[in-house]
Amino acid sequence: MNRLFLFALLAFNATLTSVAHAKERPNILFIFSDDQSHRTVSCYDQAYDWVKTPHIDQLASTGVRFKQAYIGTWCMPSRATQLTGYHQFGVESMRMEGEYPGSAYDPQQVPFWPSVFRRHGYTTAQIGKWHTGVDNGFGRDWDYQAVWNRPAHPDNAGNYFDDQIIEVNGKSTRIQGYTTDWYTERAAQFIRGELGGANDQSLATEDDPWYLWLCFGAVHGPFTPAQRHFDAYPDAQVPIPEDIFMGDNRADKPKYVQIRDRWALDKDGVPELKSGVQQRTVKNAPIHGNTLQDWVRQYQQGVLAIDDAVGKLVATLKETGQYENTLIVFASDQGIAWGQKGFQQKIAPYDANIRGPLIMSYPGKIEAGGVVDAAVSGVDLPPTFFHYAGLPLPWKMHGHNLAPVLKNSDRKWRHPTLTVMTGQNYGSATNVIPTDESILLATAKVPWWISLADGDFKYIRTLVEGEVEELYDLKSDPEELVNLAFKPAYLNKLRQMRAATIAELRRTNAGMVENLPAFSTPR
Repeated sequence: MNRLFLFALLAFNATLTSVAHAKERPNILFIFSDDQSHRTVSCYDQAYDWVKTPHIDQLASTGVRFKQAYIGTWCMPSRATQLTGYHQFGVESMRMEGEYPGSAYDPQQVPFWPSVFRRHGYTTAQIGKWHTGVDNGFGRDWDYQAVWNRPAHPDNAGNYFDDQIIEVNGKSTRIQGYTTDWYTERAAQFIRGELGGANDQSLATEDDPWYLWLCFGAVHGPFTPAQRHFDAYPDAQVPIPEDIFMGDNRADKPKYVQIRDRWALDKDGVPELKSGVQQRTVKNAPIHGNTLQDWVRQYQQGVLAIDDAVGKLVATLKETGQYENTLIVFASDQGIAWGQKGFQQKIAPYDANIRGPLIMSYPGKIEAGGVVDAAVSGVDLPPTFFHYAGLPLPWKMHGHNLAPVLKNSDRKWRHPTLTVMTGQNYGSATNVIPTDESILLATAKVPWWISLADGDFKYIRTLVEGEVEELYDLKSDPEELVNLAFKPAYLNKLRQMRAATIAELRRTNAGMVENLPAFSTPR
């Protein structure tokens, strides 16, 4: 056989093998909404009965829904976790700089894992909200980007739903129109292979697997729905949380919760948001009014465009023949409370504030219609992505691969779920717990805290000297109204959860573990 022909044949076969291997690896579509509570998705038990999200529900029917997902505590650290696989205290070099949301990091000290996917043949793309450092990593972590870079443009940081400065492959442009729809269309174009990378070169997504992180700004304040949804939910009825106002029902909570006072009764005796407590980014008057019901209705209307987006993207995957080979993940950076414990915000350690949806679908590869009761964390997602991509972890991440419960949702999940909020501090800057309130309470006047969820129980420790611990039975008390840490019958459980939290901090090399402030609850 001619040597040149043999060489060509071998090269051709190697190419076929490489392409075949690439096609065996799934695409990953990671849809990441903002401030979207699990209560906004109609297939979740705690959703209001008038909420309708048919496309997200359909995604759940083809995959696995996680009932208790703690993806993050607030916007920036939640995204840092998704880029590193670390809790906030493990993200070295991340720091706040200048006017919020100005921030920076050293990519040598804190590499982002999409760069690893790139080196192993994945085409990587990120579309939508970027909230993790001025450097958005184009050309290093991403083959394609169309991002609203909030840290790089703090003067444009409040424009969540229109008039945004978008960086497309490093070049800035300004867009008009409803951003949820704009991001969705751009994502659909990427899936169809219509977008180019650096110097408009083809991204070649037809043969290569791809990873797309689609980050909506919705449903973050100013909670603006698409105009087509302004009249949705006309008969919405919002139950008033038992602990919306200060009083004895918060006496067993930490002091910062006891004094939380954002709601008042209007002239008709209906809870309304107090003047002066609306978020900085709220530029417009509320569409319907300022009552709890008005705000929740407006917030829920904003979710409808996200639901539309899920439907459009699933349809695009099917039209392009990629649906069967795409792992679809739907999650939010965290939730947001509406009246619970007096809050109208995220960040605090309660399920109403931070719990969000998590749904994963991969036809024929994971269980269809499965429901996982156990608590899981945002740090569990990157190891799961590496598992399905068939790639070894590039470093030891804090989370665990979710594949076992994705294949069998009834399988026992043996990992307790740690959640940590350390304000605007990251990495080794969290080793020492601050006593200066300007640092400790810098983020929405919520002090640093740690929490552990395991089975039906959830433990919370506020990192303030002499503060109370909290223990809740989420099965019997999903609204976290009764702090069991003061109940003698639960003292052993309190000790067990306290010890398990310390163990999990040590497992993940949290420097703060040896410097935790004392508490005032029973030992």
